[in-house]
Amino acid sequence: MRQSRKAGCHGVIASPPDVAALRSALGPDAVIVTPGVTLPGESPAEHARPGTPRAAIIAGASHVVVGRTVTRATDPAAAFRFVRASLTP
Repeated sequence: MRQSRKAGCHGVIASPPDVAALRSALGPDAVIVTPGVTLPGESPAEHARPGTPRAAIIAGASHVVVGRTVTRATDPAAAFRFVRASLTP
């Protein structure tokens, strides 16, 4: 992770469980993109190290990727609204 900063990278991609440690190591300006998020109660499917969108944001993620959570839902619009609602305190 520190090597990426030395190489000129402005951010990293990290699974939800790794976000807090990366935020601590890379500081507040680093971009941390977090794929592998699932909604509370949702099966992690093929995600090996999932987490919820809210948990990823609280841990310090700059962006979360919620592709399958929305695209595979029976009602994608409702799933997206649920993701957005889960991000508000």
